[in-house]
Amino acid sequence: MIRIALVGSIGSGKTFISKLFGYPVFNADKSVSKIYLKNRKIFFNLKKKLPDFFNNPPVKKEELIKAIIKNKKNIKEISKIVHPEVKKDLHKFIKKNNKRKAIILDIPLFLENKLNKKKDIIIFIQSSNKEVLKRLKKRKNFNKLIYKRLKGAQLPLNIKKRNSHYVIKNNFKKDLARKNIKHILSRIL
Repeated sequence: MIRIALVGSIGSGKTFISKLFGYPVFNADKSVSKIYLKNRKIFFNLKKKLPDFFNNPPVKKEELIKAIIKNKKNIKEISKIVHPEVKKDLHKFIKKNNKRKAIILDIPLFLENKLNKKKDIIIFIQSSNKEVLKRLKKRKNFNKLIYKRLKGAQLPLNIKKRNSHYVIKNNFKKDLARKNIKHILSRIL
């Protein structure tokens, strides 16, 4: 099985691109949402660590936003609690799909959390900052301060790009993205 990881900036289109590969996708953002919604243990661990922000299960986005706005160090505290559960979901996904030719890993902090293995194929998704911000501003609950703090938790883009095997320039048009994906797949499969 070939592990193909997509890395890039917040809002660069990793999820958009991941769906075009035609292989099973592990989406870390969806995993986190599920954990916040259904995992009571995570809620109580967050409440214990950051009691001023979390009231009753499930974990609510507004509570997370307040915690991150109050202190940027809270991102690390939240991550320490949530990321081990995401890793468990990732391992289940890999085990479930171990007979597949390839899997796609859509994990925003893939390199930061040292999830990469030696044989992984890493693809950097490059998008214009102007287009990314335009798209992010359309998202419900967009907050520029939260965006800056989350971006600060990521490696600089030049490091992500340097650690990648391929680059897809994402203009958010399916035809060009499919052409790039087809070219990459022809080289790695």
